[in-house]
Amino acid sequence: MNPPKILALSGSARRQSINQALVRFAAGRARDKGADVTLVSLGDYPLPLFNQDDEATSGEPENAARLKTLFARHDALLIASPEYNGLITPLFKNTFDWLSRKSGDETTMIAFEGKTAGLFAASFGKLGGLRGLVHARALLTNLGILTVPPQAAIGGARDAFDADGNLAHENDRALVDRVVDAVLATAHVA
Repeated sequence: MNPPKILALSGSARRQSINQALVRFAAGRARDKGADVTLVSLGDYPLPLFNQDDEATSGEPENAARLKTLFARHDALLIASPEYNGLITPLFKNTFDWLSRKSGDETTMIAFEGKTAGLFAASFGKLGGLRGLVHARALLTNLGILTVPPQAAIGGARDAFDADGNLAHENDRALVDRVVDAVLATAHVA
């Protein structure tokens, strides 16, 4: 059986993003467990704010097409995202809005078809971005993505990482491993 192909991304494009650090760590754990992982930054794929009038006039943006192709080539997603006012980030929502659009004669929802996902969040607060994960799960479910039940919310993230970018606390590493293991197990059978 071929190893699952996993796309890892963050809902933050900020330099020094703790959520980008978290998804990088999770991607490394998935690689260590035999997965073929591609780590991307959504900041490398800037998109205009989704607007159907602009879509009708200008068509699908090149970066949306590039991301759709990238998503379609992978079996599963690892997504870490901060919460903004208790919700997912505008970057996360706008990207997934563009990816949900059908272009030309492609299959509807081609970027999400047959996908499994695992969710992570980190924040300096005690809840670790947990409130945003509720909305991330709802969005992914609405798009037909099977999101595994375990999730990891890392609170107090100011001190969560060591100098090498690894999670410093065993309980945080265990949370991440639980999500990664569920994604790997599900991606093999989904």
